[in-house]
Amino acid sequence: MLHFRHRAGNGLLTLVSNVFTNLDLTDMEACYKVFRREIIQAIEIEENRFGFRPEITAKAAKAGCCVFEGGISYYGRTYERGKKIGWKDGLSALWCIVRYNLFR
Repeated sequence: MLHFRHRAGNGLLTLVSNVFTNLDLTDMEACYKVFRREIIQAIEIEENRFGFRPEITAKAAKAGCCVFEGGISYYGRTYERGKKIGWKDGLSALWCIVRYNLFR
């Protein structure tokens, strides 16, 4: 059940991010992000924790960067093994999507 809620929440955050950024990402919350040095150095990063991903997605889209997704393989951690993402983190990410797309 926890896996389903995480996946549904991630899907909702990705959908909202795509609406604001006009991107067509399948997973905005993906951990791995790769940039050319001059691009990432030109972006002022304000967030830490889970707000980084929606912030950097919004700012890259606003800068007109081409955004591509590539497949990755990983073994996700369980809650017991350290993955402590909760509903508050989801609300924080949602706020960052709105903040960096509408107010910046």
